[in-house]
Amino acid sequence: MEKYNYLEAIKADVKTYIDDEINMDDFSGPAEDREDLRQELEEKLNDDLWIADSVTGNASGSYYCNAWKAEEALCHNWDLLAEALEEFGGDFGEAVKRGAEYCDVTIRCYLLGQAIAAALDDLGM
Repeated sequence: MEKYNYLEAIKADVKTYIDDEINMDDFSGPAEDREDLRQELEEKLNDDLWIADSVTGNASGSYYCNAWKAEEALCHNWDLLAEALEEFGGDFGEAVKRGAEYCDVTIRCYLLGQAIAAALDDLGM
């Protein structure tokens, strides 16, 4: 089994969300305003997607709604979970006790900002 690439998967989900839910015309303008418009869009996406089950799973506590799939994604990504827990001030043992879906959502929330930035870069924003 290949190592699940969380960043690429989240970035793809962010792009899908943008395609489905965001009117990019609201965030386009003169070149001198592009940085401000991008920052505004990043903030909006961060707020919206932090609780979007289709991207982080944070609203319901599960992205997959399937512990087995969450475990498969976590396989070989324990170091990433440790980074996320360090960033959020969480305890590794407690996170594992809460289950695979909790750990999976923690990683997705941790990488959300990076995935949004990468998605916007790919979209030329």
